[in-house]
Amino acid sequence: MSIQNSTHSIGASLTTRELLEAAADEVWRPYMYHQTFDSADAAQIIAEDAQQPRVHSSDALCCGTFGELLQGQLPAGCVPWDPHFLVTMPIALFARAHFMPIASTRSVTVYPSHKIKAKRLAENLVIALGVSGGILLLQSELPEGKGLASSSADLVAAARSIACCFKRRVRTSLIEKLMAEVEPSDGVMYPGVVAYQQRACTLLSFLGQMPPLAIVGIDEGGTVETVDYDQRRGKISASHRAEYHKLLDRARIAIPQGDTATIGRIATASALLHQERVPKEHLNSMLKVSEATDALGLIVAHSGTMIGILLDRMAADFPQKLRSVLSHVSPFDNSPRIYLTMTGGR
Repeated sequence: MSIQNSTHSIGASLTTRELLEAAADEVWRPYMYHQTFDSADAAQIIAEDAQQPRVHSSDALCCGTFGELLQGQLPAGCVPWDPHFLVTMPIALFARAHFMPIASTRSVTVYPSHKIKAKRLAENLVIALGVSGGILLLQSELPEGKGLASSSADLVAAARSIACCFKRRVRTSLIEKLMAEVEPSDGVMYPGVVAYQQRACTLLSFLGQMPPLAIVGIDEGGTVETVDYDQRRGKISASHRAEYHKLLDRARIAIPQGDTATIGRIATASALLHQERVPKEHLNSMLKVSEATDALGLIVAHSGTMIGILLDRMAADFPQKLRSVLSHVSPFDNSPRIYLTMTGGR
């Protein structure tokens, strides 16, 4: 589809139609109103308009992502701009935004008041659209500083809410431009699983829909600030860059096929590669739990505090495996949480 085996063209052949079809999926459709993709032709826009709700609301949602399925750096020359990339793992936890316009102002007052990143994006968006400012209310199920894309989800939900309020089309490229001015992004403005250049806020490729997985996640405590982390992380060796390239190629095949075993191996490999740069205290213990319970593997928040064990929700022995994982994890975390992936309806 969009990632070539050549090191010269990793994200070359993405089509707008693929993204529109993903956005029209029954799982993603409620969140994508008024957000459009570049190069959509008239027929596609008309088809999308037919799916718009008759009653418009300024409420908007954006899902988070449990860390990253894969995050690293590609070999030099593989992609334009910055070679750092990630692959999302969308989960069914959300940021919600509600925008209330106030005439004759371009400023935006945000509640809670510490959400200054969302305030900055919202004020830049109302200027770009030529509309009034107002009050932006944010509520999130995603804890901050843990690696679950809480701030990215806030920003996307805020942009969608403003677009819905004024019934204005907002291109994803504009949302990305405004997000790039604030911080690295997690790619959650796209439906499904994507490979994404988080520093440039640029899509590499749409990979498809994640199969139904459960993640038994633990939090090692503390918080990680995205911008600080991005500025201080170390360089990645050429051999590791080549390994990340191979893992990304494998993800391109495994995700559309719903190959949960390979997805688990990719996530585990990425977690182990990242351990050399930002160690997780419980990674080895969680790896032993994964192996002892015959789980799919590990997933981590590469720029956060979370570690998870992946399970196939459609497997016949899922209930037994889930209980076993919870039992094995309890000695070093007595309150693990279960996260569910966002999964396409087709």
